[in-house]
Amino acid sequence: MNNGYFITGTDTDVGKTWATVTLMHYFRQQGRTVAAMKPVASGCVWQDGQWQNADALLLQHHASSPLPYPLINPYAYEEPVSPHLAGVANPAQMETIISRFQTLQSHADRVLVEGAGGWYAPINAEHDISDLAFVLGLPVILVVAIRLGCINHAKLSHQAITLSGLPCAGWLAVCNDATMRQREANIATLTAALPSPLLGVLPYQATADFVGLAGLITPGLR
Repeated sequence: MNNGYFITGTDTDVGKTWATVTLMHYFRQQGRTVAAMKPVASGCVWQDGQWQNADALLLQHHASSPLPYPLINPYAYEEPVSPHLAGVANPAQMETIISRFQTLQSHADRVLVEGAGGWYAPINAEHDISDLAFVLGLPVILVVAIRLGCINHAKLSHQAITLSGLPCAGWLAVCNDATMRQREANIATLTAALPSPLLGVLPYQATADFVGLAGLITPGLR
């Protein structure tokens, strides 16, 4: 299945969607077609006759070609809680997600899959985000929010990814705390501590310039 990456984070609200859209533009600048999906999403609103998630809509908007929303986000839940709780009446099914992913593969050279929450966040009663990444068989990119506590969270998350047997292609530093002290020192500490390469540092921006941010990604990522 491998023609893309699985994007996970050290926690919720760390900047996974901004990082994913940035990577989409990075691959587009390489001349590749790209699509992305967010298999499960909570905190959705009812519009256009279906539940829709703001992050998933952003992924849909930045794809190389128009794609139907249910392909991007097959499990959209209204309540802004963990997907395994929000989706009790309609739990996420691995087979459905795999099928949608395979369909996206036929539309793009690179398919990025954005997880929900952190690596061990549950998506239904039996499976975590880590299980979804494993069945898709994608290399993992870890998004680290550069904020207080990030060193511990990043080390634990990277260790968990490694224990799963999946390769970690690298990590992205997302500077989403404008008041973070010793930002560069924290990034330097993480660069020394994590075995996987730093793929880029995304600076704090009130409004994302995804084209500009894409230029900050390490050129070697394929």
